Amino acid sequence: MRNLLPLISSHPGGRSSLTCRFRCGDACFKETPNTSDNEYAGDIIARAVSRRSMMRAAAVVTVAAAAGTAALTGPNAPQAEAAALAGHGHKPPHKPAPSGARGLRFSPVAPNKDDKVTIPDGYSQNVVIRWGEPILRGAPAFNPDKQSAKAQAGQFGYNNDFLSLLPLRGERGRQVLVANHEYTDEILMFRGYDPANPTREQVEIAWAAHGLSVVVVQEEHRTGKLGPVSRHPLNRRLTATSEFRVTGPAAGSDLLRTSADRTGSRVLGTLNNCAGGTTPWGTTLHGEENFNQYFANGNTAEHKRYGIGTGATERKWERFDRRFDLAKEPNEANRFGWVVELDPYDPDSTPHKRTALGRFKHEAAQPRLTSDGRPVVYMGDDEKFDYLYKFVSSKRMKKGTSRAAREHNLTLLDEGTLYVAKLTGDSPAAEIDGTGKLPADGEFDGSGVWIPLATGTTSHVPGMTADEVYVYTRLAGDKVGATKMDRPEDVEPSPRTGRVYVALTNNSDRGKEGKAGADEANPRNANKHGQILELAENWDDPAGDGFAWRLFLVAGDPNDPATYFSGFPKESVSPISCPDNVAFDDHGNLWISTDGNQLGSHDGLFGVATHGDRRGELKQFLTVPTGAETCGPVIQDRRVLVAVQHPGEVDGASVEKPASIWPDGPGKIVRPSVVAVWRKDGRDIGV
Repeated sequence: MRNLLPLISSHPGGRSSLTCRFRCGDACFKETPNTSDNEYAGDIIARAVSRRSMMRAAAVVTVAAAAGTAALTGPNAPQAEAAALAGHGHKPPHKPAPSGARGLRFSPVAPNKDDKVTIPDGYSQNVVIRWGEPILRGAPAFNPDKQSAKAQAGQFGYNNDFLSLLPLRGERGRQVLVANHEYTDEILMFRGYDPANPTREQVEIAWAAHGLSVVVVQEEHRTGKLGPVSRHPLNRRLTATSEFRVTGPAAGSDLLRTSADRTGSRVLGTLNNCAGGTTPWGTTLHGEENFNQYFANGNTAEHKRYGIGTGATERKWERFDRRFDLAKEPNEANRFGWVVELDPYDPDSTPHKRTALGRFKHEAAQPRLTSDGRPVVYMGDDEKFDYLYKFVSSKRMKKGTSRAAREHNLTLLDEGTLYVAKLTGDSPAAEIDGTGKLPADGEFDGSGVWIPLATGTTSHVPGMTADEVYVYTRLAGDKVGATKMDRPEDVEPSPRTGRVYVALTNNSDRGKEGKAGADEANPRNANKHGQILELAENWDDPAGDGFAWRLFLVAGDPNDPATYFSGFPKESVSPISCPDNVAFDDHGNLWISTDGNQLGSHDGLFGVATHGDRRGELKQFLTVPTGAETCGPVIQDRRVLVAVQHPGEVDGASVEKPASIWPDGPGKIVRPSVVAVWRKDGRDIGV
C-alpha cells in the first residue's frame, strides 16, 4: 500500500492564515459560537435503552424504501434507483463503461502544486473575466496603481465565488453570468497597505469590490471560450453601498431598525456572499456568510452567538461608517446574514433579503419544487457545530414568463415554514469511535426529522417570537436540539433523483474537550477532510418532516481506512479533501469543488458518480493556482466554469511580494478570475 499523502498545513482546513484573516475573521481560532448543550446524535444513541429502539428510529428509512424512489437503504435500493431514473425520462445504466461513468470519461488530473489551472488532456481553457475588468458604461480599464471606488463600482468585483449562467433569449451565443464577490484581501489589492491604518479611499474601494456582478458573456464561435460583453444593458454591479429591500415576515421588525432606517426595510449593501442558487423562475440566490467580521464592538449574547467580536475589526470600516460599530448601531449586524434574491434580467430592480429563510452564515440556497410546484430551499450554516436548514414555501410557482407570473414568483420565498434538521444514527454508540471506522452494518446512515421553527408570524420555538426566530435563527436551532454538524456548506438537490447532497467541509474541533464528539453523521474526531451527506426525503416529498440519510463520501486519502467512497474501489478514485461548493451535471454526477486541501495538493474540482455500478467513482477534473480556492462551479454539457478565488493568498504574500503569477504572468498583479474549460474536439464534457 502507498503511504498516506502528506499534510501541508497546520492551519484549519489547510488555509493560509491570510485567508483566515480576511475571509472569515479568523473564526477557527476564536471560541466556537455554538456553546449550546443541545443533544447531538451520539447522545441520543448512547441513551437508547435497546437495539429495538434503534430499529424504531430507523423505521422511517424502511418506509421510504418501500414507498419512494429516494430510498437510501434496503435490498431494493438499486431497483428503486432505476425507477427514479426511468421516472425522470432516463434509462437506467446497463454495463459500466470501461472508461468511467458517463460524464466522467476523462483522464483525471494528478494532485499537484502548480501555479496554474491544470486540466485534463484534450481540454482547453480561457480566463472569462478578471477582477477589475470594466463591465459598465464609463468604467475605465483596470489599473492596479490607479484604483478608485468609482472605477471599481463599474468593474468586476473581487474574489468571485458562486456563479450562475442563465440563458439570454434573442441574443445568439450569449448568456448572463452572475457572480458573488465574497470578500476583499486588501494586502493583495493595494501596494504598501497598512492593516492598522487603512485609508478612506482603500475602504471605499473595498466596499465597491464586494457584492454581486451581472455581466453578459459571449461564446466564441467553434470553441468553448467565453468573454464579457462590456457595457451590455443587463450588466450590473451591486456593492456594499447599494440599496437592498428587506422582505418577508421579519421585515420592519424592531430588531432590524437603525437610526438610518427607522422602517427596518431598507439595507445598504450585501456582504461576504459565498455560494448560492439558481431558481426555476429565473432569479439567483446569494448567501451572506461571514458577515460577522465586518462589525466592531459586539456587546450582546446574540452578537457572540454569531461570532461578532468585542473589539475592532480587521478592516477598520467602523472608523469610516458608524453602522459598522455595534456600540453605535447595535441592530446593523442583524441586517446581514440573509439570502438575497436577485433578478438578473431586470437591471433596475432592487434585490431582496428574504427573512423567511432565516439568518445565519448562509453558504448556499438551492431550491427544488414539490409535486404541486412549491419551492423548497435547502441551506447550510457554515460554522463548526452549526446546523442544516430548509424552507418550504406555502405558494406555488406560476409557469411562463408573463409579467404576472414573474411578479408572483418573486414573492415565493416570503411565505412558508423554516425548519432545522435533527439526525439520528442507526448504529450503537460504541461503533462510532471517532476514527471513521465503518459500523457493523457497513454504512454511516440513519433517519432524521425536520423541526419547524416558524411559519409566517407564528413561532414554533418556545420562548421566542417569530421575529426572534428569523433574526436569531441559530439560537432557535439551539433551543430545539438540532444536530451539530461539521460545517455544512453547499447543499444541492439532485435534479434527477431528488436526493439532497450536503458538503460538510471539516471540523478540527470535533471531539475536543468540551465539544461534541463523533456521531454517525460526523464520524471522525479532529475532522480535517470533511464528508458529503446524502439525504432522501420520506416518500420523496421535499415538504415532508422526515428523511433518511447516509454518508455518500468520507473525504481524505483513499489509502486511509477512515475514508469511504460509497463502496467504490478506493484504489480507483482521486484523493479529495475539504468539499465545499457542489453542482450537478445532466448525467446525475455530482461535481465538488474544494477549499483548504490537506493532502499536499492545490484545491480542485472533482466529479463523482451518484448512481449505477460506478456510484462513488470520483475523478479530479482540475486544480487551481497557488493559494487559490475552487469556487462556482457551473457544469454545462460542453463547458465547465469555475471561480478561482484568492489566488496567491499565502502567508507573507503582498502586492510587492506575490506568491502567484496567475493569471497574467510575472510583473502583473494577481487577480481572482472566472475560468471556462471545454473539450478541444467540441464534444460534451466527459462522454
